[in-house]
Amino acid sequence: MENNSDRYDIVVIGGGPAGYAATMRAIDYGKKVLLVEKSKVGGAGIYNGALTSKTMWELSQKVATINKSLYKAGRRRLDVTWDDVKETEKEAIFERKFQYSSHLKMLEAKLKDSFKYERGLGTMLSPNEVSIKCKNGNEYTVETDHIILATGSSPRHLPNIQVDEKIIMTSDGIHHMDDFPRSLVIVGAGVIGCEYATMFANYGRTKVYLIDKADRILPFEDNDISDLVDANLRKNGVTIHHKADLVRLEKIDDEVEYELAYEDGRREVIRVEKALLAVGRTPNVKGIGMDNAGVSMSKRGRHIGDDDTQTNIPNIYAVGDVSGRIALVNMGELEGRHAVERICKDNKGRLSYENISSIMFLDPEVAAVGMNEKQCIEKGIPVKVVKIDFSIIARAIAMRKTQGFFKIIVTNDSEMRILGMRAIGEHASSAIQAVALLIKMNKGIEELAELVHPHPSIIEGIQECVRMLLNKSVFKSSIFKDKLKCYSCVDGVCTPLQRL
Repeated sequence: MENNSDRYDIVVIGGGPAGYAATMRAIDYGKKVLLVEKSKVGGAGIYNGALTSKTMWELSQKVATINKSLYKAGRRRLDVTWDDVKETEKEAIFERKFQYSSHLKMLEAKLKDSFKYERGLGTMLSPNEVSIKCKNGNEYTVETDHIILATGSSPRHLPNIQVDEKIIMTSDGIHHMDDFPRSLVIVGAGVIGCEYATMFANYGRTKVYLIDKADRILPFEDNDISDLVDANLRKNGVTIHHKADLVRLEKIDDEVEYELAYEDGRREVIRVEKALLAVGRTPNVKGIGMDNAGVSMSKRGRHIGDDDTQTNIPNIYAVGDVSGRIALVNMGELEGRHAVERICKDNKGRLSYENISSIMFLDPEVAAVGMNEKQCIEKGIPVKVVKIDFSIIARAIAMRKTQGFFKIIVTNDSEMRILGMRAIGEHASSAIQAVALLIKMNKGIEELAELVHPHPSIIEGIQECVRMLLNKSVFKSSIFKDKLKCYSCVDGVCTPLQRL
């Protein structure tokens, strides 16, 4: 093994969104940094993950919208081939990959004495030593003051189910098929499972089955969100197996057979062409030298334990999916940057997870920030809740996209501090930024009520929501009772608020 005489301030192991962001923040501080990535820079943020699946979703939404219009006009539907889907994904991946790789190469040339990018496997030998096994066969060891672990995660498998990534797949294999499957069963009715069910149903080429162990999909969300998504999936031809236990799922004659058991004793056996496991992800900790460096897993042993990104070894940090908090690209990037700021003693306080914005690429699109109504009730927090239906918003009417609503949750007091928001419908993801900022600032609704929103825009509905809470809305909830709702929830009891 070759010894590298260079010593680094920071070695980042993993070049996905979290590791990449950490590296760039270390460069901001003038640190000497080494970024090690064993496979592809960008990680699941680009490949078989966020960018790939969202590119597929965007195309599927366009196809579904066009076909609805053609159906109304009595015309033949538009058929998109799987090759069309793969080519669109390929273009998106190449564009993002090119940005990442070109950026790294030019930074290396410019900062040759303080920044290095290495394709290879990084393994901790001690809290201050990292072994690098390069793609070209070289191997060397570097010393470092700090290590940031950003090794990401991989799709979780289930016991007794043999994944071959061709017939029985995870998100690592689903994008590499040769054609649309005639039929597909998806195991898991969380965000990932529901997103893929939405996409394949949108294309109209695949009969989709969704196995939901709970009594409803998206069980962590409020009923009004999951019920609307559920109804649209069913309308689009998806069969949802509610309250179903998966007894077995196996490959038979190059197809998939699965058996379900229900609470009432019924059993059901169904044969489909392909299966997708969408049951979460597990952190990538194998082979990175956890024991060598003395880094501990969490109490449950499911991810690397950390306190505000710092592990039990003071100079080693864990960020992104490997830390097991929130598996989102934006969260991973935030954690990576925060870890570097802690290393550089740029004290900005602990990282807050209270105003994290997320998007669920469903039908309709769902955006979330802060707590939902269900969480507030479970925690015994008295709240006021206000909802406005998209059919009241001018821009939604103009787009002919009136399905959906905004819901804002505030404290049940005179301050009415914003605790959370849920948006479901067209442009939902564009509607939550201001609310996220106000949650971070621990502010109330007055700022939103007085802000002049562009017209016509979807976000005008947010202003009307907070005006309802202040009893000065343009439309009165006592008149449009089915479109506008304003109520309080105390001790699990919800009561309509008296509004004109």
